[in-house]
Amino acid sequence: MGDDLLSPDEINALLSGGGDFGDVDEVSSQDAEQLAKVADTFANSENSVINMLAGKNVTTNVGSTEILTQDEFSAKFSEIPFLFSSTFGGMDDLPLALVVDQKGALMLADFMMGGTGAEVPEPSDMYWGAAQEGLSQVVGSAFTSLSAMLAGRRLMPENTSSALGEEGWRAFSLEPADKKIWATPVSVTIEGLKPFNIWTCLTLDNALTIAGYMRDALEGKKPQPQASNNNPMGGGGAMGGGRPAGPAVDVRPAAFQPLGGGGGGGAPSPIDLIADIPVRVTVELGKARKSVSEILALTAGAVVELDKMAGEPVDILVNGKLIAHGEVVVIDENFGVRITDIVAGAARAAS
Repeated sequence: MGDDLLSPDEINALLSGGGDFGDVDEVSSQDAEQLAKVADTFANSENSVINMLAGKNVTTNVGSTEILTQDEFSAKFSEIPFLFSSTFGGMDDLPLALVVDQKGALMLADFMMGGTGAEVPEPSDMYWGAAQEGLSQVVGSAFTSLSAMLAGRRLMPENTSSALGEEGWRAFSLEPADKKIWATPVSVTIEGLKPFNIWTCLTLDNALTIAGYMRDALEGKKPQPQASNNNPMGGGGAMGGGRPAGPAVDVRPAAFQPLGGGGGGGAPSPIDLIADIPVRVTVELGKARKSVSEILALTAGAVVELDKMAGEPVDILVNGKLIAHGEVVVIDENFGVRITDIVAGAARAAS
């Protein structure tokens, strides 16, 4: 196994000029190569998402990767940063932390609120919530790209939260101060604005777990079914925060039929062993394709025309797979969907 281990200089070369790994010898050459891909994936997602939000040229550069304790990482910051936490839904709920310069987080929030980023807004819960939403888009984009490297393993951000750090902050607040983490900065430069850093952080053991999954995918090994560990943050960092409430839009609602009686019910299926496993059910009303300029031109009150006519059946998806069609109904003051057609098994497999 000794031949698989890298010297610090070799790791630096693999990670494009970065990597102070100290005396850590758990990182093999294969792991370092996969983790470099993870860093590049987050950098590319930050570039594309911020470019879309800002409407300006964006440059992202991956900096020097480091493996160090949480206390050592916190000591690198002269100002308390903004902390974003999520877990890898679909991959053991492993925790992820993004650590962002305050000014960078507020700049991102300003873009989310329709600003230009030229004047950084005063910190407030509303802007921190907008920054969380922007970083959620970054993580969602990165997870989609990582899924393609993981032999069909579907990832989604879950348990997202954010907050401005406090005195004695740690990237993973439920982990001890001497816990070693893998941390990679990305320098984000937006045309005409000052650059800022976004650090992608994983605990070292989880970083190696992800690298192992990626190596398995390269070797053609299929991912094992995942089960949640029911740990909402898995040792994640930021707590609290939330999405900003959207502005009220004055659009005339469609006249839906009230829910009638009836409803199908079949004989129970012999799947008791997996009956309690949660799945994500999505009802898709329709889709629309817009250019970036059209998206940026949207304002409160704007109407986006979908590709379905009023009254057409909506699509019902389970974990992204089309399983049925239905019609939207009103149950008291809540929306619901009444299933009108179950998609055939062959069509479900092809969706």
